[in-house]
Amino acid sequence: MAWLAAFIVGACVGLLGSGGSILNIPVLIYIVGESEKSAIAESLVIVGIIAVFAAIPYARKGLIVWRSAALFGGPGMIGAYLGASLAEFVPASVQLLLLAVIMLVAAFFMFQPPVNGVAAPRAYWKIASDGLMVGILTGLVGVGGGFLIVPTLVLLGGLTMRQAVGTSLVIIALKSLAGFIKYRDVLAKLGLSVDWSLVVLFAGLGAVGSLAGGLVAHRIPQARLRKMFALALLAIGAYMTLQNLPSLLAARP
Repeated sequence: MAWLAAFIVGACVGLLGSGGSILNIPVLIYIVGESEKSAIAESLVIVGIIAVFAAIPYARKGLIVWRSAALFGGPGMIGAYLGASLAEFVPASVQLLLLAVIMLVAAFFMFQPPVNGVAAPRAYWKIASDGLMVGILTGLVGVGGGFLIVPTLVLLGGLTMRQAVGTSLVIIALKSLAGFIKYRDVLAKLGLSVDWSLVVLFAGLGAVGSLAGGLVAHRIPQARLRKMFALALLAIGAYMTLQNLPSLLAARP
């Protein structure tokens, strides 16, 4: 089940340009049995590697806008580092509950019609501030944020949909690297570690899945894929909320 799930996570990245980390963390926790904090750190590495492989076809086709990647990804790396620093002081149940909320928000976006057309380019500082905020989420709960980055790049950054997906993958890789660098310190202080054999296995299967997803993406109706993915997010987000909200409420004085 874990091997299949790792492949599916990668396929989602190749098919939709997002969704890898938001599914990866529940898989690592509820199927593999990793601790919450370790799963977040491992997910950052896994999704970063998958994003690099998934970005290769887009780079070959000239669909990565490096200016936007730098403007969004640079502050995103700073935000990811800051978010990982905050993770040391945030209980795991709060992190997972926040992730569940993000999954429900992502499901809402997935149910909406895909963005089309090209908007007027946004001011540099506004793109940078967007990257900073999404980066903080990356470091805090381990999500790449592709479901937020792609529409932001299209609607606010002036990119086409295909350019946004390719550029988003580069940004995810950069933010994941920055978040993991800090998260290693967090794990060390908590007496936890990264299972590198698990990371290699999931990254390898996910990379293969991402390439496979990219090859068949044009053959599958995107509207149907988005709705199926949204339903999966709703189910997993609801399950994680039920799992973590009672313990959080019980911990309140």
